[in-house]
Amino acid sequence: MTKSSEKETFHLSGPQYLTKILDWSNASHRRSIAASSVKGVYILERDRQKNRQGPDALAPPWWESFHFILIETLVDSKDQSIFGAIYQYKCPNNNHHSTTSSHHNKNPPKYVIAFRGTLLKPKSAYQDLKLDLRVIVHRLHNSTRITIGLQAVQNIVDLNQGSYNDIWLAGHSLGSTISLIIGRDMVKNNINLETYLFNPPFASLPIEKIINNSTLKLGIRCAHSVVTAGLSFAINMVMSPGSTNQPNDTFPKLCGWVPYLFVNKSDPICSDYFGYFEYLEKMIESGSDEIARVVTRNSLQSILETAIGRESEPSQNLPSAHMITNLSPCTSHGLSQWWAPGLQCNYKRYKFW
Repeated sequence: MTKSSEKETFHLSGPQYLTKILDWSNASHRRSIAASSVKGVYILERDRQKNRQGPDALAPPWWESFHFILIETLVDSKDQSIFGAIYQYKCPNNNHHSTTSSHHNKNPPKYVIAFRGTLLKPKSAYQDLKLDLRVIVHRLHNSTRITIGLQAVQNIVDLNQGSYNDIWLAGHSLGSTISLIIGRDMVKNNINLETYLFNPPFASLPIEKIINNSTLKLGIRCAHSVVTAGLSFAINMVMSPGSTNQPNDTFPKLCGWVPYLFVNKSDPICSDYFGYFEYLEKMIESGSDEIARVVTRNSLQSILETAIGRESEPSQNLPSAHMITNLSPCTSHGLSQWWAPGLQCNYKRYKFW
């Protein structure tokens, strides 16, 4: 077996230790299973590329080990690659999962919709990298993957008779951005999905990684906030004279959605979430609550695009989040870090409004 195949094989590289001790009330177990469901999407696409079928397929154990069945794969119409999957939980006969609580956060999800990140292989790299560029310029919401994924999630909510407490969204890297955009869209319809975002990209200059001076970092963020708030106020006055609210403002609804962000300070792709939330916290503590709201609602790009009539949202800007930081040494952007046994994490909940 090649090294690549070993990493794709559940019993060699996955959280096999959970199959005998699974406790759905344990946050670490839930995190690990969400990550495993995303890994299953990566391996589904690798199985497709390598034409591994039937007993040769490596993907099924990544979800079947936790009593899920695959009910749908989501395929990108541009390159025919599998970028997402929908799993349904099937309660085992021996009912070995420990929880009987009625609270939805203590029970297994009925459905998991998972999205993979960039796969740098010949049959998927080109389209994935194109979408990575869309993330950087905040244009991913216009992609076919968002359209397909959003429809799939809405179908599951409808299938579940409008209930959403037992539906999870999960994604890694590019897949995190897909999950984030879909999650935000569902919030507009008062549907707050339990969402697991592993190494979510923060598309901006990685200030946390390239600048060590805390005073300089604070100064840069302050200057950015002043420009953003001033421009937002000016544009809003022109477009909606006499109104203090932005058109189609979904911010109040968004405040009630608190996704889980799994980040690593050594990962330049997601590390700026640390600075983003810490700066929001400092602004609010200093009494600059209104500026903080404006900065959370907007980015410079979204303001300018709105001004010329384009629909634009800074999807990475969140008013609330559970932020879980990996403190253990590991590959900073790898998905496998999130199911490693004995993982040391720091947890902080941000909810400002």
